[in-house]
Amino acid sequence: MSSRTSSRTVARVGVTLVAASLALSACGSRDSGGTSGGSGSGGGSGDKTAVIGVIAPLSGDLSAMGLGIQHSVELAVKQANDSKAIPGWTLKVEAKDDEAKTEPAKNAATQLASDNNVVGVVGTLNSSTAQTVQPVLASAKIPMVSPANTNPSLSRGADFANSPKRDYTNYFRTCTTDDVQGPFAAQYLLEKNIKSVATVHDKKTYGQGLVEAFSKEFAAKGGQVVAAETINPDDSNYQNVLSTITGKKPQAVYYGGEYPQGGPLSQQMKAGGLNVPLIGGDGLYNPKYTELAGATANGDMTTSVGAPLESLPKGKEFLEAYKTEKYDQEPGAYGAYAYDAANAIIEGLKTSLKDAADAQGARQATIDAIGKADFDGVTGKVSFDQYGDSKTRVLTVYEVKDGAWVAAKTGELK
Repeated sequence: MSSRTSSRTVARVGVTLVAASLALSACGSRDSGGTSGGSGSGGGSGDKTAVIGVIAPLSGDLSAMGLGIQHSVELAVKQANDSKAIPGWTLKVEAKDDEAKTEPAKNAATQLASDNNVVGVVGTLNSSTAQTVQPVLASAKIPMVSPANTNPSLSRGADFANSPKRDYTNYFRTCTTDDVQGPFAAQYLLEKNIKSVATVHDKKTYGQGLVEAFSKEFAAKGGQVVAAETINPDDSNYQNVLSTITGKKPQAVYYGGEYPQGGPLSQQMKAGGLNVPLIGGDGLYNPKYTELAGATANGDMTTSVGAPLESLPKGKEFLEAYKTEKYDQEPGAYGAYAYDAANAIIEGLKTSLKDAADAQGARQATIDAIGKADFDGVTGKVSFDQYGDSKTRVLTVYEVKDGAWVAAKTGELK
């Protein structure tokens, strides 16, 4: 996403969207400041405490994804404590609600950075929120591992295509990026003999970057972008934009944005006579999308990072362990990536906390150790390149069939 919303999106397995009121109550022992109260700590293994923070939307439209991220981190931490992975230390989770908005995200990062026990953060979901969190955590030398940010500028700078530069050495991510995801979708459409598209994005970091990457590849490989339109994130009526697009007669519409807007966009397209597929990035990959898009959603498509979880060697183990804990929310699109992100931090802590007197003093050593991570995770091999990006760049195209997302193709960018 997910730049999703004000910063990215994202999902993977069985995301169930809950109403905001349920999302709030689902946060368990979180206090009014949005913290988890150390949930998911398990049995513990010592008298010293280290905290792994979580920054994600725990309320609002994207709460299903955010809560899936939180609980997946809690699972990883519980397993580490139960196995006494770090002798002498007990790990705890502190989850903060960023509401998928930049200012709450910055506040959450500031709160975590002020806690001397925090040794790492899993988050954020949105790319735009990541932009506000990065400098706060970097100044405190706290490693940040995102399970869902896909905008390439977060790791390789504003001119990532021509002059990549890593601005924040504490930043890592377990998912692939939009400059891979957008072109992957472009190649897939051309393989299906779809050679003309219109594009729409929601003016946010995630959506704009995704559309730019898609359009560049689509045109380079012989496709034609017949219209390039934008909408406002809070719009609900897209008739003006669709009127312009319909006149161009595209074979498909490529959308950069999240499912809460993408579903109605698809529905209004079809109702207005533009009966072509809507395709987007991982921000659309949510079961709720088909409910919002209506009965005409069949044939719509999305790309999402990674392979279907149930097809991966450790995927079923993760899902079974998650189910055993009886969390109040499914892991969602990014739960497995959050689990791997948490374990990347935990693997780093095995080195950095071994002889550490306190948690705060181990932060830089944790960053250094995470950069050398190399282990088999739930989503595949977990390791990072010189920019902190995942070396695993697998993607899947999903298509709506009979009202549900079905995997159509899994592979890597050619």
